[in-house]
Amino acid sequence: MTDSPIAWPDAARADAFANWLQAHTADQGLLPATLRAASADASFRRYFRVQTQDGASCIIMDAPPAQEDCQPFVKIAGLMTGAGLNAPRVLAWDQAQGFMLLSDLGAQTMLDVIEQQTEAARPQQAYALYRQAVDALITWQLASRPDVLPPYDDALLSRELALFPDWYVAQHRGITIDSTLRGKLDNLFAQIKASNLQSLGGARVYVHRDFMPRNLMVSEKVDQALGVLDFQDAVYGPITYDIASLMRDAFVSWPEDFVLEIMVRYWEQARKAGLPVGDDFGEFYRAVEWMGLQRHLKILGIFARLTLRDGKPKYLADTPRFISYARATCARYRQLGPLMVLLDEIEGNETRVGYTF
Repeated sequence: MTDSPIAWPDAARADAFANWLQAHTADQGLLPATLRAASADASFRRYFRVQTQDGASCIIMDAPPAQEDCQPFVKIAGLMTGAGLNAPRVLAWDQAQGFMLLSDLGAQTMLDVIEQQTEAARPQQAYALYRQAVDALITWQLASRPDVLPPYDDALLSRELALFPDWYVAQHRGITIDSTLRGKLDNLFAQIKASNLQSLGGARVYVHRDFMPRNLMVSEKVDQALGVLDFQDAVYGPITYDIASLMRDAFVSWPEDFVLEIMVRYWEQARKAGLPVGDDFGEFYRAVEWMGLQRHLKILGIFARLTLRDGKPKYLADTPRFISYARATCARYRQLGPLMVLLDEIEGNETRVGYTF
């Protein structure tokens, strides 16, 4: 979170925002003089915080309509609050101009709280927060219904996986995707997609798609559930995706015993709640790892695109984390040995296993 002055790309949008803010000042009790930048994300959206006359605060989303469609955000916010999750409430929305007033879930993310702890206190604090995150995830999944959100199907999985060769391999690493390399990738991607779509009997639930500590908010109120943000890309798809996202995070990594402890807790609670996670933890964990692998490759492509196309180089610094995640998964499954070889070739590393194509 930041506390910086607000800059506008052009005077016309600045004027439009000023008029919109003034129009909602009285009915929402806003104090425009307190307006500050709150955060920005990997998209064209950015967020401001403004104090209110009753001593609270609200969040304003600035989402230019030419680049951002806010309808999914509004729809999913409604689904989440209806399910009992602590998600932002939409207080006002100018769809034509892309300005939205939201309830404020606080300024501290789960990641912030974890990083503020001493090394000694961090595991205990993190465990408590991850337990809350698991509770929120199960609440979200239990609300699932088919034909409400877009399907996380073969076509979408394929588009996401294509980001890896198109942006990370070709654009970032400068490697030509010839017919031989394309054939290897297509074969590997087909295996990954088949696992993700067919494992655990093809179990489907609501999928947040970025369920991680940076998008979970910790309230100052001790008894307040974690707040959930950045959900506008939610879909209906594999039940393994969000727990993989939570435990193989973009910005913090955990020892395997910690990951397994939280995974087991999730699996046990999900089974008890009647969610379709299967009766065999080993099978469930394999499905999570293969789903996570798809996400790792996708994010490598996204982070390269953010750097090369969108001028946001900070994300590329985290790509070694995802290469490490992907290699660790490949090392555990013989079918993925060829992908490990390929990753090492792309990274210029010597492969330390005996796999070949």
